[in-house]
Amino acid sequence: MTVEKKRIVQLKERLFNLGAVLPGSLSKQWNVCGSAGCRCKNSDHPVKHGPYYQLSYTLKGKSSTAFVKKAALNEVRTRIKRYKEFRELCDTLVEAYVVEFRKHGIEEDQA
Repeated sequence: MTVEKKRIVQLKERLFNLGAVLPGSLSKQWNVCGSAGCRCKNSDHPVKHGPYYQLSYTLKGKSSTAFVKKAALNEVRTRIKRYKEFRELCDTLVEAYVVEFRKHGIEEDQA
């Protein structure tokens, strides 16, 4: 097995074992409600509601957002980090396939 093929196998294993991923980024937001007399509308010292956490992402060319509960924040952050690793691994895997192709061409038993 060539060095390139070994690298391809290792990259595939890392991708397979990566776990759940999420694209996008998290933001923290505060809101002002519509209730008259609420603390968020105090003219001297307004206190907005929040923070609320929101995941913003683009999937198949369509941008979207989703609110994230505080209890899920750590897991969402972990999945976002894994997504970045996923993208890097995919790029590296494609690069390894190109190197393998340039050095050895296409063989019938390659997958």
